[in-house]
Amino acid sequence: MKRSLTDIESDRVERKESLTSADRIREAICAFANDLPGNNRPGVVFIGVRNDGGCANLTVTDRLLLTLSQMKDDGNILPIPSLVVRKTTLSGCEVAVVLVHPSDAPPIRFRGVVWIRVGPRRGIATSEEERRLSEKRRFMDLPFELRPVRDAMVEDLDLDFFQRNYLPSSVTPEVLAQNNRTVEQQLTSLRFATTDAPPLLTVLGLLTIGRDPQEFLGGAYIQFLRIDGIELGDPIRDAKRIAGPIAEILRRVDEILEAHIAVRVEITSGPVERRRPDYPLASLQQVVRNAVMHRNYEGTNAPVRINWFSDRIEIWSPGGPYGQVTRENFGQANVTDYRNLHLAEVMYRLGYVQRFGFGIAIARLEMEKNGNPPPEFVATDTHVQVTLRRSP
Repeated sequence: MKRSLTDIESDRVERKESLTSADRIREAICAFANDLPGNNRPGVVFIGVRNDGGCANLTVTDRLLLTLSQMKDDGNILPIPSLVVRKTTLSGCEVAVVLVHPSDAPPIRFRGVVWIRVGPRRGIATSEEERRLSEKRRFMDLPFELRPVRDAMVEDLDLDFFQRNYLPSSVTPEVLAQNNRTVEQQLTSLRFATTDAPPLLTVLGLLTIGRDPQEFLGGAYIQFLRIDGIELGDPIRDAKRIAGPIAEILRRVDEILEAHIAVRVEITSGPVERRRPDYPLASLQQVVRNAVMHRNYEGTNAPVRINWFSDRIEIWSPGGPYGQVTRENFGQANVTDYRNLHLAEVMYRLGYVQRFGFGIAIARLEMEKNGNPPPEFVATDTHVQVTLRRSP
């Protein structure tokens, strides 16, 4: 690392004197994650160093390190990059170091733009460079969401929704105006299709813009039950199968949740009455969206289940904890990982995620503010269950 600090020609090193150029740091993170030269080694951003490698005499505080760490999941760089932030001293110089690992599924975008680095140059990828990044995916051991669905065809996609809604939310207008890509190239760039000739649709493409995703992914829906009692055997008041592409599922489930929330009017001694729901809508939304985002879509036909009893709501998500999340630490603050990293990006682009890693914290806070007991979590090897209890 000490040698990297002074090697001004390296395509794996970026230097910044301070955080005043935060967006430049994000561009560098994006470029190193894309790893167009194929180094297959981490890129390094030094903060507190001049362009010539000399010390900028920056004081590296905990706040500065936190700001750098939050660049990973603030939604500006998608899909979420893999990076490590730490403080170190090199040649007597105190510096902050951001270590960026190459992505397994480029291209990575910063605010809709693909940044790359070749030698000392950092810039926006051309259509040819972006194609080369997309082709790197075929050599990786891809996650399930990026695998091809052999029987699906482009005709199975809602291309009107893709071009009118999803594409403008993912790529800047300037890039769209300059690039003149075919629809197939656009689908490939956003991981909705493979780089084969002809391209094959991916699981992610079907989940996001498929006309009928459940034809190919049988469990990719939500089963909603409203039960008049506290046991599954009690009478059912309402039952719905919520299917379609991810945006349609999330829109419809929001409507159903809001329709089933009861609001009590509490008369106080003051001139204004108080209205309190039996469940805060924001908590329900966060838990259900987490269930959809983090569930296992591979090797199961089980849906996400919402069982709404008289005294509680149970949300069941197929698939146990993933990655650094275990049965022991599930639900703890600052412990998160992504089985479906690219679906998480899609949900962010569609406006159903505001910031990554905060869903459970928001659910807890809103339950507490509304007077509900805290959420209860049960994580097993096959599923995750979250129980929200009605306010007393």
